[in-house]
Amino acid sequence: MAENPAASNTIPVQVCHIFTDKQIILDILVPEKTTLIEAIEHSGILNLLSHQISENEVGIYGKKCRFNTEVKAYDRIEIYRPLLATPQESRRLRTSLKHR
Repeated sequence: MAENPAASNTIPVQVCHIFTDKQIILDILVPEKTTLIEAIEHSGILNLLSHQISENEVGIYGKKCRFNTEVKAYDRIEIYRPLLATPQESRRLRTSLKHR
């Protein structure tokens, strides 16, 4: 059986975004040499978000990446949500709660 040439030029990736109360995880196929932003746009996840994303809010497997980063097969593309508090504020709050 002959292989479909178009199918051999696509790679599987996962696009995800975690809200405070739910998560969106989309498994998609994209052409080889697709950039991170192209994969995000192709997934349709932007239609489900209430804000525009910026380059410092995306990454692959927990490592921030630029929009023009080329994705590889089985990459997990993550869209990060803004922090509710900085790490310093969180530590300060935990410390103040311990001393009450």
